[in-house]
Amino acid sequence: MYELAQQRLNRMQATGCTDALPGGKRGLEKESLRIRRDGTLASTPHPRAWGSALTHPFITTDYSEALPELITPAFSLNTEVAEFLHRTHQFIYRELTPDELLWCASMPCAIKDDLAVPIADYGRSNIGRMKHVYRVGLDYRYGRRMQAIAGVHFNYSLPQEFWPLFQAVEKDRGRLRDFIDRSYFALIRNFRRLGWIVPFLFGNSPVVCSSFLGGRTTRFKAFDECSHYLPYATSLRMSDIGYKNKNQAALNVSYDGLEPYVSSLARAIVTPYPEYEVIGLYDGDQRVQLNTNVLQLENEFYSYIRPKRTIRAGEKPTHALDERGVEYVEMRALDVYCFSPTGVELEHMYFLEAFLILCLLADSPPIAAVEQWSIDYNELTVALRGREPGLRLMQGDRRVAITEWAAVIFNAMEPICAILDRATTDAPYRAALETQRAALNDLDRLPSARLLQTLRAEKKSFFDFTLELAATHADYFRNLVLVDSVGEQFRTITEESLNKQLALETGDTLSFEDYLAHYFAGRLAEG
Repeated sequence: MYELAQQRLNRMQATGCTDALPGGKRGLEKESLRIRRDGTLASTPHPRAWGSALTHPFITTDYSEALPELITPAFSLNTEVAEFLHRTHQFIYRELTPDELLWCASMPCAIKDDLAVPIADYGRSNIGRMKHVYRVGLDYRYGRRMQAIAGVHFNYSLPQEFWPLFQAVEKDRGRLRDFIDRSYFALIRNFRRLGWIVPFLFGNSPVVCSSFLGGRTTRFKAFDECSHYLPYATSLRMSDIGYKNKNQAALNVSYDGLEPYVSSLARAIVTPYPEYEVIGLYDGDQRVQLNTNVLQLENEFYSYIRPKRTIRAGEKPTHALDERGVEYVEMRALDVYCFSPTGVELEHMYFLEAFLILCLLADSPPIAAVEQWSIDYNELTVALRGREPGLRLMQGDRRVAITEWAAVIFNAMEPICAILDRATTDAPYRAALETQRAALNDLDRLPSARLLQTLRAEKKSFFDFTLELAATHADYFRNLVLVDSVGEQFRTITEESLNKQLALETGDTLSFEDYLAHYFAGRLAEG
């Protein structure tokens, strides 16, 4: 598969197509639990000074009222993304009460039970109620603790000017939109084949508070009196105790192309599921699910990576994809990096961009059932024991050492990094690749190993260490001066978001039940 990537690069360089490769759009979505100074989950509402979680473009909530999600715009430079995320942290800490912090790890703080996790509230509008009921349904289906896990999403799209040039290189004479869709799904299939490398290199959750396991500690080792871990784990967040959802194992969502992907997801949203039918739609007078089907909404399906298209008001994501095609991909496999104040390392973004381009250019046949088994095996194995000496993954019908496979991937990325570095002065892509090469030769450099080493060296539990680090990050942001113009810009957006929520709440003309019926029938989307 890597030989085809090199052949394509050679043809692209011969035609000047590689000149259009840098400058794609990228952005981040970063979640963090909001906690008290004592490390318990905050029970206060989403701060009004942050604006409306329903309508603010950059500051919202994910599952919980105590799980803020910071969203950057799409930028052409990784440095712009990192700077915006940094400024957003400055603002939210400036407006956050002094007795609250942001937990700086993916796996949650100590949570005594599911009810301690408050479900996000989006107000009285129909769309706000739908978002809330969807989350209530997740509680009934999977419990709240899993939903309190935080992660980072890296969004990426190739430059618009790249696509017609690449289509010409590929001698494709069809419609450009169809070519783009096929290309993004080729990227997605290869990311599914190779995406294990993300938790391997960047996983930062090998240890959890024992309370998260709820007594299910059989296969885990006690790290101390209040922490459990696996010695070679990279990302328990990405394991079967985290986002891996056994209920969805039989979904068979197809990545063969846009039409089969949309069809398979749409089918899951209308297919009844016995366990959820037993729950029903109501618990007394309270609506507890949007439906009793395999999926309530497309977003309930978890995957390492998703094709995405910006949606219009009232529009279903699958409708947007079907109508207007793939706009970008959302890579969802990053842990919160606890050692960075923002939870994201700039150098990691450079690596991910080059890696996604490799996934685009490499040979990408459809994924057969036997290969799907290998993909699932590799993902879970790396999450649970990715640093195990001599670990071997499934590659086709053979086993290959994880370090050997990663080294081959790195070699295939090298010419891509060289092309991307032409638009820079300090070769950050090559530097990012070399950092990971060094880690491959010394797995103790990986973030998951570094975290365990630090806990042992400082003789601290996961909870105590993360709480102290969260306080350090909070002091860092609170001691910075927020430029007046930046603060004013955020305050203006905050006020606008509150007004937008109020307008939605006063402008509804449908009952909630009618709203849901119209939504699922596709009658709410704007033309």
